[in-house]
Amino acid sequence: MNLLGALAKVGSLTMVSRILGFVRDTIIARAFGAGMATDAFFVAFKLPNLLRRVFAEGAFAQAFVPILAEYKETRSPEATQAFVRHVAGMLSFVLVIVTALGILAAPWVIYVSAPGFAKDADEFQLSIDLLRVTFPYILLISLSSFVGSILNSYHKFGIPAFTPTFLNISFIVFSLFFIPYFDPPVMALAWAVFVGGVLQLVFQLPWLAKLGFLKMPKLSFKDAAVNRVMKQMGPAILGVSVAQISLVINTIFASFLQSGSVSWMYYADRLMELPTGVLGVALGTILLPTLSKHAASQDTEQFSGLLDWGLRLCMLLTLPAAVGLAVLSFPLVTTLFMYREFTLHDAQMTQYALIAYSFGLIGLIMIKVLAPGFYARQNIKTPVKVAIFTLICTQLMNLAFISPLKHVGLSLAIGLGACLNAGLLFFLLRKHGIYRPGKGWAAFLVKMVISLVVMGGGLWLAQSYLPFEWVHVGGFKKAGQLCILIALGGGLYFVSLAALGFRPHHFRRVEK
Repeated sequence: MNLLGALAKVGSLTMVSRILGFVRDTIIARAFGAGMATDAFFVAFKLPNLLRRVFAEGAFAQAFVPILAEYKETRSPEATQAFVRHVAGMLSFVLVIVTALGILAAPWVIYVSAPGFAKDADEFQLSIDLLRVTFPYILLISLSSFVGSILNSYHKFGIPAFTPTFLNISFIVFSLFFIPYFDPPVMALAWAVFVGGVLQLVFQLPWLAKLGFLKMPKLSFKDAAVNRVMKQMGPAILGVSVAQISLVINTIFASFLQSGSVSWMYYADRLMELPTGVLGVALGTILLPTLSKHAASQDTEQFSGLLDWGLRLCMLLTLPAAVGLAVLSFPLVTTLFMYREFTLHDAQMTQYALIAYSFGLIGLIMIKVLAPGFYARQNIKTPVKVAIFTLICTQLMNLAFISPLKHVGLSLAIGLGACLNAGLLFFLLRKHGIYRPGKGWAAFLVKMVISLVVMGGGLWLAQSYLPFEWVHVGGFKKAGQLCILIALGGGLYFVSLAALGFRPHHFRRVEK
């Protein structure tokens, strides 16, 4: 298997899902606007979506994939199938209980998560009704993540990478065609969540059957391997939750600043999500099962070599994205957001936040490469300790930066915190001899910096001398201008790399 090709496939499919997500948000906004109904839906979807981020998309894979890789390498296919059946049984058991409790306790859940809704009986009841439809999504998406983890472990990366598109497609279809059939109309969005979850799970089952794992789940409280997975889940959930806690704390800080600060940071973060969601998710998806395989077979040379490959590719693709976000911050913000009520002042404030965020992009994506180096060795506690320490340092930076830099300081603290997290993970991997840098790093970095300077300088000159207007022009013209600048920046960077001797086959890596 060519890992570079797998990375391109996962990245491109993730990009499709992200683009559909923007289309989804646009269609929902046009269909429902902003009001009581949409507030009720977003609150009802918030908890299932939060649990999805914490549980389905991070903690479970970190705990399950390394042990599955160990079984693949050291046990028979029959023993591996039995292990998967037992994990499926325990997972289903826990998820059914959580889902049932969530549905039954919906009034209390809404009261705790949105206490202000209790003042309006209609809004409060609507939120409860919506939550009872959306809450089973936790069960569906968690099982979908379980199936996806198995497929990724067998190098079927494209199928799990494509499945998130079904939720966006479901939202789009229900918003366009099914709203008239629901009363109230916003209930269409809740059922879109449920149907999207079903589609995400069912779509992957034929490939699971081909691998021989589509078996009836078996519940066992005494299976040692299942208990190992569950034991690893605790610190994994804590580690994934730290990032969510940091976002909540930053929102609290921002709420004390001038009106609009929370929104400026939100819009800047949306732009950051594209490279982190595409490149970061793709690298993490491919590295965890492959590193776990080498850890299970105790192949330290291949393990270190794969980390080295991931780090080089991370820097090669992330640093130009960070430079592009910073240098093109104003064109990006005005093209995507500056319409109607979004003023020039809003665009400038969002631009400053985006520039601050861009300093941390390399750290955010390096974490996706470095943390699997611990997870694959079934060491979840070390990244969790690093994440907690980083959380504390980030909040201290918030306190230091918020007075002189306002919302920009909060964005900068998140970026610097990510770099600190990545730096500590790198230091610990080196300290324990897990990662040993390959040859040629000095020349690699020098050539890349030269290419980044050419790219950044070219984009700065282009904006200074080309007659581009970003304020008093239509969206299509701004989009066309932005595409020209992006193409110019990408061309300058990759042509410079080629002139300095970089070739795609230098980053080709084949795994069995």
